[in-house]
Amino acid sequence: MRVGVLTGGRDCPGLNAVVRAVVRKGVQEYGYEFVGFRDGWLGALERETVPLDIPAVRGTLPRGGTILGSSRTDPLAHENGVGRIKDTLAELEVEALVTIGGRDTLGTAARLADEHGVPCVGVPKTIDNDLPGTDYTVGFDTAVGVATQAIDRLHTTAESHKRVLVVEVMGGESGWIAVHSGLAGGANVILIPEQPFDVEQVCGWVTSRFRASYSPIVVVADGAVPKEGRVVLRGGATGQVRLSGVGEWLAAEIEHRTGKEARTTVLGHTQRGGSPSPFDRWLATRFGLHAVDCVRDRAFGTMVALRGTDIVRVPLREAVAGLKQVDPARYAEVGVFFG
Repeated sequence: MRVGVLTGGRDCPGLNAVVRAVVRKGVQEYGYEFVGFRDGWLGALERETVPLDIPAVRGTLPRGGTILGSSRTDPLAHENGVGRIKDTLAELEVEALVTIGGRDTLGTAARLADEHGVPCVGVPKTIDNDLPGTDYTVGFDTAVGVATQAIDRLHTTAESHKRVLVVEVMGGESGWIAVHSGLAGGANVILIPEQPFDVEQVCGWVTSRFRASYSPIVVVADGAVPKEGRVVLRGGATGQVRLSGVGEWLAAEIEHRTGKEARTTVLGHTQRGGSPSPFDRWLATRFGLHAVDCVRDRAFGTMVALRGTDIVRVPLREAVAGLKQVDPARYAEVGVFFG
């Protein structure tokens, strides 16, 4: 059997570990051949491929990014996109397709599998951890580690200058990175998209920390908004909206309202870059091993997922339905450290 592999959407650490595991087990145990599609669904549309064998994936376990390249191409938005995908697979004699991605990439895979009979198996990756079908996604743990290390470092400079430091992390619609890194890093305020925040309350918490001779750290997801409803957005070059700016806006508000000097650190794409954490390598490897088992069993239209410590199979449609956001009770747990 010949199997195709693609990585779609935004990059994150751990993608290469998935590809490595798929290829290693597929070749060694099942005798499969593999072909990699360049730049996600774009490669499947344009028939842009790279050979995938054991030498090609050797040494890639700790490597960030993706050796296959990625893009946010939606083949369903292209003229005869489904037909072109099917023609590519038929021409290359590809009998199964392992798709590694987030909500958009796997949502496309779900439609192709359910509505058009394309034999897809999904692997969940996104630093946002917002896929409802799995406990954790590839890339999330590394992003939390990067953000936590930054918060740890910022505590000392905040204390040295008696400043407020606002740390903006990624999280356009869900605040998992903010909650996990903020709690792990000892932040004094954590703001997430799920809970619109009161600027006056934030300033009250900041003032309270200064009374205790402590310089506060505020962690804010880039999709968080104040109760007043003001959202700070910046348009991307491709016409897509990129969330950014709430950290700078909030720092200016804090400084204006409290009289305390405030500075912003925007972590941005550093959360996506670099080598995957040990947990992400473990998770990505297990996902890859189980994904190729799905191919063997012809369990198409499914996604591998983490439930507790077990890897299970869930229907792709269910895995990408809705958005996994931070539960109010989970957010309330960390509130004891605010102010």
